Amino acid sequence: MSIVLITAVFALVLAFILGVALGFFKKVFAVPEDPLVAQIREILPGANCGACGFPGCDGYAAALAKGTTGTGNCSVGGPAVAEKLAAITGVFGGAVVSVVSVLACQGSKTHAPLKGNYTGLQTCRGAKLSAGGTKLCAWGCLGFGDCVSVCQFDALSMGDDGLPKVDFVKCTGCKLCINECPQGLFKGIPRGQKGSIPLCSNRNPVKTMVMKTCKIGCIKCGLCEKNCPQQCIVVKNGIPEVDYSKCISCGTCVEKCPTKVLKILERDVVKT
Repeated sequence: MSIVLITAVFALVLAFILGVALGFFKKVFAVPEDPLVAQIREILPGANCGACGFPGCDGYAAALAKGTTGTGNCSVGGPAVAEKLAAITGVFGGAVVSVVSVLACQGSKTHAPLKGNYTGLQTCRGAKLSAGGTKLCAWGCLGFGDCVSVCQFDALSMGDDGLPKVDFVKCTGCKLCINECPQGLFKGIPRGQKGSIPLCSNRNPVKTMVMKTCKIGCIKCGLCEKNCPQQCIVVKNGIPEVDYSKCISCGTCVEKCPTKVLKILERDVVKT
């Protein structure tokens, strides 16, 4: 008998023995699964997005079965899933806060010039790591669509202007695009939120450099803060921050902004 044949036979016998041993130890040391976890897992949508604060649906199901979290964590499933979870667990963890993703950038192909011809890996993360981005604006959208590729609900698509477009009807607030964007441009906004929002993330404090890198970037003039009748806007780290508990969507900041960075959420941004 040849050495090759002997080796093959030995390998098969060894594999058989190891398979039997693994099956035996699996039964001996198996931890019985809580049937409640399985029931909860069947109700959850299976997006495994992590928006609930746990590592996927399995992690959330296990925590909910133990009673260490509430039933309102799944933004993807929404109120319908929360009600079903409450029915089988007896736990009521508050209302589900439905959010949508909003892109805080308007730096399209027309408004934000490129640094040069980029020929590297055609992903946002690849361009960010290898070339520090592709646009003169170091804070702007890179436009390769990493966010689109991770969206499981067909709520994102790339527009002709080089920016991702959000379908707010389909958006579930799973936060996958928020976590994927290397520029941190997506913001989770509660569905139905009213008020103004700055659609810019350029934090360069030099006005001339902002205008050079993006024609519609925030130039830090502070007119929004100075003219807000509700005193609900403060410019921090180069970007206006809005206190939505005070904002009444009066539109004064939108009118005063020279580069049209500020928009009214319910009128100009989240359209359904």
